[in-house]
Amino acid sequence: MVTERAFHTATLLPDGRVLVAGGGQVNGGSPLASAELYDPSRGSWSATGTLAAARFNHTATLLPNGTVLVAGGLGDNGFPLTSAELYDPRNGTWTATGTMVSPRAFHTATLLPNGKVLVAGGVNGYGTPQSGGASGSAASVQQPSAELYDPSRGTWAATGKMIADRSGHTATLLPDGMVLVAGGVNADPRTSAELYDPRTGNWTITGAMIQVRDGHTATLLTNGKVLVAGGSFQGDLPASAELYDPRRGTWTVTGRMTTARQFDTATLLRDGMLLVAGGAGTAGILASAESYDPSTGTWTQTGHLLTAREFHTATLLSDGKVLLAGGYGLLGLLASAELYAPGSGS
Repeated sequence: MVTERAFHTATLLPDGRVLVAGGGQVNGGSPLASAELYDPSRGSWSATGTLAAARFNHTATLLPNGTVLVAGGLGDNGFPLTSAELYDPRNGTWTATGTMVSPRAFHTATLLPNGKVLVAGGVNGYGTPQSGGASGSAASVQQPSAELYDPSRGTWAATGKMIADRSGHTATLLPDGMVLVAGGVNADPRTSAELYDPRTGNWTITGAMIQVRDGHTATLLTNGKVLVAGGSFQGDLPASAELYDPRRGTWTVTGRMTTARQFDTATLLRDGMLLVAGGAGTAGILASAESYDPSTGTWTQTGHLLTAREFHTATLLSDGKVLLAGGYGLLGLLASAELYAPGSGS
């Protein structure tokens, strides 16, 4: 990449290129305002327009009109931002859009079927350390608030509050249009999960996870279930994984991963298999990768990454390959990127 970065976002654009934006360092380093594009046809990176605000631990969402919404994150002063901006791939520029109702970082952003974006949870400031700390800081203040971005108006509006305040959680759009939020820091309890109904703007409790998790992944599988894998709680790294069944609102155990990990990436491949890559394990930053087969509920090791990395991004490209970019490695921030080819397992 043009610039080394971690805690950035990566978004597949309609033309097949990948937009990487912002980022920063582990433990509160200076955030980045730079952005760059990966061109799969050339295998090269090039700089694009600079964000209006430097940020990391933000979210990026591809909107139906082809623009990318970047919202929140930690800014230059280390505090969560309320600002949001839009990237236009046609001219490579960023423009400010409506200000969020609440400052937040370590939140989630989910594109709803109606075209609006649900932003939920995260941290909104710093104060008394919470039990177990928070993702990235031992003094983050979690929040239960949620809000909606309306692309047609460029405005934000508050929606129903989550039942539990949380950050470092996951949010998954279900086939019926509901949003499943699971785990995270300061959720009470941290196994809790809840559902957002866009029709009413309300949250309801659903079945609790079997394992306490933070820094985990959640992926909607082709069979309609959600696979949650890995993560940690107070230094414990479970290799367990579990499945959420939206029809029953319950979780069941599935096969254990070959390696316990957190802060990794999970990518659903074209054939329905799930690729999990990198992250942090019990012995440090990982270069290992493995795949999950929903038909058997088992994990299998696959080709190793060229570089061990955590806090990186993984993007499924138009040709079915997976682009891993940046992150934090054994010697610090990374600018490297690599491709995984599912057919070859490397």
